[in-house]
Amino acid sequence: RDSDDDDDDDEADETATADGRATAGAQAGTQAAPAEEESLIEEDPRPHLNLVFIGHVDAGKSTLSGNILYLTDHVDKRTIEKYEREAKQRNRESWFLAFIMDTNEEERAKGKTVEVGRAPFATEVKRYTILDAPGHKNYVPHMISGAAQADVGILVISARRGEFETGFERGGQTREHAMLAKTLGVRYLVVVVNKMDDPTVQWSKTRYEECVSKLKPFLKSCGYTIKKEVKFLAISGLTGANVLEPVAPAVCDWWAPLCAAAGNNTTDRTLLACLDQLAITGRSEHSPLRVPVLDRYKEGGTIALGKVEVGRVAVGDTIVIMPTGTRTKVEQVVVGETSHVRSAKPGENVALKLANVGVEDVAKGFVLCSPPPARACPAVTRFTAQIALVELLEHRPVFTAGYDCMLHAHTVDSEVTVAKLLHEVKKAPKAGASKAAAGSAGPPRPLHFAKQGALIVAVLAVPQSICLEAFEDVEQLGRFTLRDEGKSIAIGKVLSLTA
Repeated sequence: RDSDDDDDDDEADETATADGRATAGAQAGTQAAPAEEESLIEEDPRPHLNLVFIGHVDAGKSTLSGNILYLTDHVDKRTIEKYEREAKQRNRESWFLAFIMDTNEEERAKGKTVEVGRAPFATEVKRYTILDAPGHKNYVPHMISGAAQADVGILVISARRGEFETGFERGGQTREHAMLAKTLGVRYLVVVVNKMDDPTVQWSKTRYEECVSKLKPFLKSCGYTIKKEVKFLAISGLTGANVLEPVAPAVCDWWAPLCAAAGNNTTDRTLLACLDQLAITGRSEHSPLRVPVLDRYKEGGTIALGKVEVGRVAVGDTIVIMPTGTRTKVEQVVVGETSHVRSAKPGENVALKLANVGVEDVAKGFVLCSPPPARACPAVTRFTAQIALVELLEHRPVFTAGYDCMLHAHTVDSEVTVAKLLHEVKKAPKAGASKAAAGSAGPPRPLHFAKQGALIVAVLAVPQSICLEAFEDVEQLGRFTLRDEGKSIAIGKVLSLTA
């Protein structure tokens, strides 16, 4: 009996201790909450741009992005020396800068980028994230996911004899990448003619102008307004000439006069100066929130990764996950790798910690939106779109109802079928043509099939509902690309949605 009493006393003591611990824990928790609140930092006021480096295999994309990080002091000298030794051991001495971006063994052994490498850097005026996209045609889907987040495309062209021609011919990646970048929402394209220091080029003005003159008509056909949206620069990604510092006049005497005359749609002599001057418009903080989800994972909760396209997201906000309509609360907003901030503005790459949802509730291609009464992002299975048929397959040269292929829009990949062709879009009448002449064309005729080069309006259908917006409402969620058998065949924009 005595021993029973002792046991009871022990239990009472343990309970009291546990209660004490719980109370202390609760007090610590209440103290920790404000401390955590205080540890949140205000966001950096400098605008943020995503740069996607695109172009054919071996044009020098990884080397250029690696050198930018080195020149802006985001990689130290010791790391560079380590990469130099590693590259030497592989008999690839000029690859050492690419190793900064190409981190896995497969990429280093082959000298080919596979995944989209990411790295932040900053200047006094802006903050940037480099997205180093793969150039090889087998990895175009990876390149699409990189370009879907980009604001500015840096199209890297090799000036070396033979390499420019290979990248640009039918089947070369220069053409496909430039076209995809435009559809995926890249606002500006900075074309850098790289390897100007190569023995076959030696900073030749003739060679530079040959590359530029061949590119202009093609970029125009992709939908770029050359004067406003495309800049051309001659650089050497390996030596760093015209990247941060202009090339010495002794090496290249024609560059400074050409820039002074704004011969390349820019008066800036270096790549970073040119990027600092670019102004991105149409990013409204006051519109309903749209964050297309690029990826998600579990780490002390569900984390969703994406880019804030429009609107603003803050800690404590209630948001809706579309197309499922699940409501959740934002517990954390992380910008870049580690900065826990109170809120994030349009253009930021964010990791959002979401309350009370599992990893299975969020998927790539879903869109995080503002809750009602704001308008959520529509989820649709059919939509009407304007489509430009850029390059159909040789063995499927006719585009008709029933044509099936893959659709890529923001972060969504889905199978798609052409439900109905509506009509061909007539070319706008020339300036100076009378209104009567413009109106006399009559109503559009019904369309049964279309061939390469046509601009048409069609109804497309997808098997499961996906999040899209009309192009007029939110540009970033209203563009898409159609791909078939690993080739990009068409680009388009959403005109209207059908649930």
